[in-house]
Amino acid sequence: MNGPIAQEMRRLLTDALAPTRLEIINDSARHHGHAGHDGSGESHFTIEIESAAFAGISRLQRQRLVNASLGDIPGQRVHALAIKARAPGE
Repeated sequence: MNGPIAQEMRRLLTDALAPTRLEIINDSARHHGHAGHDGSGESHFTIEIESAAFAGISRLQRQRLVNASLGDIPGQRVHALAIKARAPGE
């Protein structure tokens, strides 16, 4: 079951980047007791996303697009995001 932050991330990424594939994986349980684990159960995520918006741009630019699409979630409401961003066919 996805919590409210994961659901919000899915909506924001879908609206901004029209992904052809999107997987949001909650890694929070693996970080219990580590820095940034706030007890909410939604502190660490991996995002795997495929979108035509990433065609022809660098890995850094892709990560910046994802972070910008998520607004205040990275660094404010989520401690850590691992981003795997690909263009279709990669």
